[in-house]
Amino acid sequence: MTRGNATVYKVFYKGESDDFTVYIEDPETVQKWKKDRSVPLAQVVSGWQIFVSHRQGAQGIHDSASDGMLDGEFGTTREEEIIKQILEKGEIQAGDL
Repeated sequence: MTRGNATVYKVFYKGESDDFTVYIEDPETVQKWKKDRSVPLAQVVSGWQIFVSHRQGAQGIHDSASDGMLDGEFGTTREEEIIKQILEKGEIQAGDL
């Protein structure tokens, strides 16, 4: 069995009321998507889930964001629109798994 750390990438978005995170495949794919919106979001994000860290920052505990949290922060519960906002305005970070 191979041991070692795998690198995971995420986009961290510090909102007005909470902090949100979306996991991504890699930073290069996000940059490609920003330049060419024909790249499907499904190829950019790793899993289709938005996480909230309850104002604990990028390293805090990540829970699934509720519709109420998303609507309060982004004015919508449409995950595709929210993920686009997080990718556009958030900060790409790398970490070990």
